[in-house]
Amino acid sequence: QVQLVESGGGLVQTGGSLRLSCTASGRTFDIYAMGWFRQAPGKEREFVSFIGWSGEDTFYADSVRGRFVISIDSAKSTVYLQMNFLQPEDTAVYYCAAGPALVTDTQLYNYWGQGTQVTVSS
Repeated sequence: QVQLVESGGGLVQTGGSLRLSCTASGRTFDIYAMGWFRQAPGKEREFVSFIGWSGEDTFYADSVRGRFVISIDSAKSTVYLQMNFLQPEDTAVYYCAAGPALVTDTQLYNYWGQGTQVTVSS
């Protein structure tokens, strides 16, 4: 089993920044990819970004590309999501996930964190 704990959410004004963290514990050697997803009220959970455990492969949703940066500190088993130029439409619960492949499909990630709320005020 893998346990994931997110932190770093909060309330920020439009144009502001936040950095989310997600620390993995347990069978981290089973992890090949870490992903960030988000779910706004009344909407389905959507892909935001993923990164390989080695840090060499990254990918972003079109809606966040150029504003968000994903990174990983494998020694600390922690993945980060630096979110810049935040907009009200970025408001959502953000989840980190761990899985065996670099994919955008939520169903292919085995482990999920509890989520952290990000609210962007206009």
